[in-house]
Amino acid sequence: MDQLPIFLHTKGKRVAVSGGGTIAARKTETAMKAGAHVQVFAASLSDEFRSLAIRPNFEHVARQLSPTDIKACTVVFAANEDESADRAIAEMAHAAGVLVNVADSPDLSDFIMPSIVDRDPLVIAVSTGGASPVFARMIRARLERTLPAAYGRMVAFVGKHRKRLGAFLKEGAARRRFWERILEGPVADRFMSGHEEQAEVELEKALRAAASGNEYRFSGEVYLVGTGPGDPDLLTFAAQRLMQRADVVLYDRLIPHGILDLVRRDAERIYVGKLAGDHILPQEEISALLVKLAKEGKRVLRLKGGDPFMFGRGGEEIEALAAEGIPVTVVPGVTAANGCAAYAGIPLTHRDHAQGCLFVTGHAKSGGLEMDWDALMRPNQTVAVFMGLSQLRQLMDELASRGASPETPVAVIDNGTRPNQRVVTGTMATIAELVQAADLQGPSMIVIGSVVSLREKLFPQGATIAFAGEKA
Repeated sequence: MDQLPIFLHTKGKRVAVSGGGTIAARKTETAMKAGAHVQVFAASLSDEFRSLAIRPNFEHVARQLSPTDIKACTVVFAANEDESADRAIAEMAHAAGVLVNVADSPDLSDFIMPSIVDRDPLVIAVSTGGASPVFARMIRARLERTLPAAYGRMVAFVGKHRKRLGAFLKEGAARRRFWERILEGPVADRFMSGHEEQAEVELEKALRAAASGNEYRFSGEVYLVGTGPGDPDLLTFAAQRLMQRADVVLYDRLIPHGILDLVRRDAERIYVGKLAGDHILPQEEISALLVKLAKEGKRVLRLKGGDPFMFGRGGEEIEALAAEGIPVTVVPGVTAANGCAAYAGIPLTHRDHAQGCLFVTGHAKSGGLEMDWDALMRPNQTVAVFMGLSQLRQLMDELASRGASPETPVAVIDNGTRPNQRVVTGTMATIAELVQAADLQGPSMIVIGSVVSLREKLFPQGATIAFAGEKA
């Protein structure tokens, strides 16, 4: 390590920026975020300063920076984008003993500006020591994608209680253990899921227990997480975070190995999968198992394909948990209709074809088709049928008997968004035979409507827009 990584306190202190262009504006903005009073020395300012100039801690000085100005500063930024001018600023700062940063010139600088991930008050700085600022920005971009915006609020949330805990837990190791349990347990989970009041209640209980010399035992809880139609890249940040926190996971056949591999490795795994007509575990028993495991104090992850509330019976599971007073965190997922259609290159709506989309399920309690046929027959709409592969021929016959055109385009998307995705397209008159010939096994999504005809037009073979996992 060639440089000392530090965070410099500049709140209320004077910082000088020499230059009026884009780079100077970025330096100014960063310093102002840190609470500094920033003086910008330049004959004129670019449009980049328009939103900065109205802030109370900004001052424009329409002349060159002088040695006297520098002596009054904590930090100086040379950002004239002119090598000789910036070198002169650096020499003045060195003579005055003031820290200076020269844009794109680490050899002239006392410090360099890292790429930062700002989740105030949580700040992560990434630096390559000036060797490759572009690489540092790439690393920062990856961190930005993995760190939820709520992390900063959570840091502030627990930070306001640090002094209170220190009053009765004097030993540093004991305080660390307490905060580890808070930040890796239900308090953090409830805060991150938007239930800040519940998080405050749990933290208050834990603090009171610590004050009395006891260890507060957190209750179990359930994470009801939608995993999308299969591609792990479609998981949300919230889903990935909770998958790493669970003690036990309940999953079914719709959850591919690529997603299960992202679950915490030491979590217990329980298969509760169902096949049509062959239920490994009835829904009532799944709900009862969720209740049982949560009452044992475990963090229970219930993975559901697509979205839990889109024909996923998530509502039934929540009913059982709510009746027992068990906290539940729900994480929505990309619905199978949206994900599969997108990866197949089929827009569910289109101005010239469909102004609405109807989601229906081909699976009913009775085992037959229970449809609102009048709703399905409305013009200028797309119909997306979940779990309808085994009923495909009957569905097409029923629609045809009610006057639907046999030439209506239909697509069946098998294993949508996954590496083994296959798409079969045809018409109401031909699709059942085509699917039978292709020997599709499911899970499958059926899309009915003229939007299906856009697939080859919008995304023909060889198109530059690719849909991951497609094997058309």
